[in-house]
Amino acid sequence: MGELYQPESSPLSSLRYIPQSYNHADSQASALRLVLTLNPHWEGPDNKIEFVRFTDGITNTLLKIINRKPGLTDEQIDTEAVLMRAYGNHTEILIDREREMSSHALLASHGLAPPLLARFQNGLLYRFIRGRPATNQDLVKAPTWRGVARRLGQWHAVLPISAAKAPVSASNPVTQHVDRSPPQQPTCEAGLVPIQPRQPGPNMWTVLQKWVLALPTATEEQRSRRVRLQEELQRVVRELDDGKGLGENGLVFAHCDLLCANVITLPSPENSAASSEEDATATVQFIDYEYATPSPAAFDIANHFAEWAGYDCDFNMMPTRSVRRQFLTEYIHSYTHFKGIPESSQKELVDQLFHDVDRFRGIPGLYWGVWALIQAQISQIDFDYASYADLRFSEYYAWRREQDGSRAQAGEEMPLRESRWAQEA
Repeated sequence: MGELYQPESSPLSSLRYIPQSYNHADSQASALRLVLTLNPHWEGPDNKIEFVRFTDGITNTLLKIINRKPGLTDEQIDTEAVLMRAYGNHTEILIDREREMSSHALLASHGLAPPLLARFQNGLLYRFIRGRPATNQDLVKAPTWRGVARRLGQWHAVLPISAAKAPVSASNPVTQHVDRSPPQQPTCEAGLVPIQPRQPGPNMWTVLQKWVLALPTATEEQRSRRVRLQEELQRVVRELDDGKGLGENGLVFAHCDLLCANVITLPSPENSAASSEEDATATVQFIDYEYATPSPAAFDIANHFAEWAGYDCDFNMMPTRSVRRQFLTEYIHSYTHFKGIPESSQKELVDQLFHDVDRFRGIPGLYWGVWALIQAQISQIDFDYASYADLRFSEYYAWRREQDGSRAQAGEEMPLRESRWAQEA
């Protein structure tokens, strides 16, 4: 991988720290104190501060805070708007918040995320992106997926994976305030051997390993399930962690959670209308970097394709072979542009990546299945995470049965997700 990426001026080194916290039980008052500490000029009778709640759950509370001063246009108000992300309780089991902050700062330094404004005890303040969150119906439209492919190619090309290890310095005003107490992770039991991925340090394999170790083990059934899932993790690491593919040792800096709501379509200039919708390309940005980490590019792309099915897992929405190839052609065109790779290499890269994404298509089911089992234990959201875990695991095991031929040998019908994936057009 090379030496640890430590730029002379870390994106985090000048980030302001506010020694306050957001209180979920006293939302508006605590958010107001934070934003007035950040923007003291918002205080006074000429200002009209408003709060727009985007999400509120165990993972985050996300508030848009605006100052609707008289005489300002909506665009001017949005330009000065502040987003406040406050972390939910117990989310450290799933999310490394320090790495999330470091990822956000890295992305902002490359113009790929809104600027960070400040950190507080249990969250971040940053600029608002003016645009519209995509729906899963948007993802299947050519202008949107073309924009996603181009932006993702840029992400994977320009971001150094070594930056995933945030510099730790006693002089850093941010990391001084990070809780560095030893994480309470389950100890490995006899017969449960942690994976040894090719690349040490944080990456999607080590994240999944952390989640498997965090699974509940109160009952014999839970303990047996964790052993089975550990065996599956060991198996996929043996098969897929081969150091091949794009990036450094087969890893790129990946988003790893490109669901529709994390794709923001930016407003189009009025004079940029294309000849038809199919010819157009939306300009998009990605938000929410909680799960961003080094990963095989094929996993990040396969995971995004899985999200075409939406929250309800409608597999009729999954991209067919021809659509996947078009997406990957756009992606590779962008990737090679930002990498300075000759155009003559593009077709070979598309062919290889098409094959690699196909190999990884079942892994998102394993990844989010384990995640959902943990959420079923800690989340306060009214959602059936246990059933969602079963649904995602079914994707993984359906892929397995196609890989080993057991489905065909049993004479069973191909599941909808697999048949859609195999469809040409």
